[in-house]
Amino acid sequence: MIKNIAKKSLALALLAGIGFGATVAQAQERVYVIDQRDAVVKSANGLCWRTGYWTPAAAAKDPAGCECDKDLLPKEVCEPKMAAAAPAAAGAAAAGPKPSGEKITVAADALFDFNKAVLRPAGKAKLDELVSKAQAIKLEVILAVGHTDRIGGDAYNQKLSEKRAAAVKEYLVSKGIEANRVYTEGKGEKQPVTGDKCKGNTKSKALIDCLQPDRRVDIEVIGTK
Repeated sequence: MIKNIAKKSLALALLAGIGFGATVAQAQERVYVIDQRDAVVKSANGLCWRTGYWTPAAAAKDPAGCECDKDLLPKEVCEPKMAAAAPAAAGAAAAGPKPSGEKITVAADALFDFNKAVLRPAGKAKLDELVSKAQAIKLEVILAVGHTDRIGGDAYNQKLSEKRAAAVKEYLVSKGIEANRVYTEGKGEKQPVTGDKCKGNTKSKALIDCLQPDRRVDIEVIGTK
């Protein structure tokens, strides 16, 4: 009898531990700071406080993503939710200045040597121009997304695109941009812009030149004036 009670107690303890772990994991997945009322904590300017887990992709999955960062998320993520929102909430959202974004696509070859992730002097000059634009507004976020062409393996290209985006962030931070304002992502060869224009798979100068538009870094600066 005592052994059975002990076994049941142990089982309940294990279940409780699992439940607690799930609660902690679920809490860690939230990308915005939540108060005791389960409401998003906001600054005096009405901006949501983000946690260290915030990324544009994670914000799209967070229940408060559309409330806090609608302008940073794909339209299809927020429009259905916003259409069903109460008019009062819509009025509150419209009260403050609406963040606007400027997307700049820079040829990766202008920033880096071919197949490299170290910024060239000319690349740094281009990023200096971007820093000037960011400092002229009330900066919300800078998104840097690296891309490669299809030459080489998928895994290699993914890493290269991530390294290039990280190099852009490192340089922007060195110029005074807050690190938590810059988010990076690597898309590898997944989003080419050349389509089926470039024929063949042999690594030739003609193919490398043709695929140049795919080797790029998309940089989006979002803020209010």
